[in-house]
Amino acid sequence: MSAAASIPNPAEQPQSTRRDFLVLSAVAFASVGAAAGIWPMLHSLDPSADTRAEATAEVDLTHIKPGQAITVRWQGKPVFIVHRTEAQIARAEADDKAATIDPAKDRTRVKRKEWLVVVGVCTHLGCAPTSRAVGDLAPRYGGWVCPCHYSQYDISGRVRRGPAPSNLPVPPYRFQDEDRLIIG
Repeated sequence: MSAAASIPNPAEQPQSTRRDFLVLSAVAFASVGAAAGIWPMLHSLDPSADTRAEATAEVDLTHIKPGQAITVRWQGKPVFIVHRTEAQIARAEADDKAATIDPAKDRTRVKRKEWLVVVGVCTHLGCAPTSRAVGDLAPRYGGWVCPCHYSQYDISGRVRRGPAPSNLPVPPYRFQDEDRLIIG
């Protein structure tokens, strides 16, 4: 082999050209543009600030008297909180044996006998049941009635009559202390 054969020919070596620079610049610019376009789309999938604020609801129970029910908002839904009396607890436990559309024991629906916490949305079409008489229709089982299709719920939130297929759902909740309830 001669020395001339081992020296590469400058005409055969790849050289950087203006075209290579333009291609590299265009690819880098497109990558940054794609990342900038995808970020807002991914960020839009995050829950909004008001939704994050409603992830939990804290309720002071000291102002709720026995026999009284209040409605609070949690994740945009009404939640019924009932401070049940001894008579209401006895009725709910006695109704464990009654024929219901979606059978459930009262003790599985409450963490403390005197407090019932259920989501106040009818399981038929999503209406808001009421505990007050609506026209000629009053709650027959000590709980709520849906004014749209007359589903009846007892004091444990179990569906007893009507087209609703299931009981009022029990949201995740816990007692922070004796007088404070955390929903969510």
